Amino acid sequence: MYAFTVDTSAKAELYRDLLSALDALTADEPDAIANMANAAALIWQYLPDLNWAGFYRLAAGELVLGPFQGKPACIRIAIGSGVCGAAAATLTTQRVDDVHGFPGHIACDADSRSELVVPIQRDGVLLGVLDLDSPIAARFDAVDAAGVEALAGLLSARI
Repeated sequence: MYAFTVDTSAKAELYRDLLSALDALTADEPDAIANMANAAALIWQYLPDLNWAGFYRLAAGELVLGPFQGKPACIRIAIGSGVCGAAAATLTTQRVDDVHGFPGHIACDADSRSELVVPIQRDGVLLGVLDLDSPIAARFDAVDAAGVEALAGLLSARI
């Protein structure tokens, strides 16, 4: 059993503690799916105001659904399509305040209003993306982006 102390009083502390917890969860586990599953569960448990948290893995030139928490999701996303596909195509974090204004947005959950997608890379090669959705417009800020980028960076060597 894992028990973590996560300080939710301020975002910087929250992400510092999440990074430490994720490190503990994945340090000795070689299985990528197990590590993504625990990461999605950890994020879902501690980050407020999410309606989806999970992974899309790069497989045969497209993004394929991986471990997640939330409602059932789109299974396959073309590189360049929607927010996840844009993150994969550009290898840059996508922080979208209003997904309904994003060209080509893919609405897997009509309740989603904002989205944060961070590409996961190892040695410059895309492995997949970490995707967070919220029913609240403009839910994610620069602190969230940096925090999730740190989580993705840690995971890049463990998936």
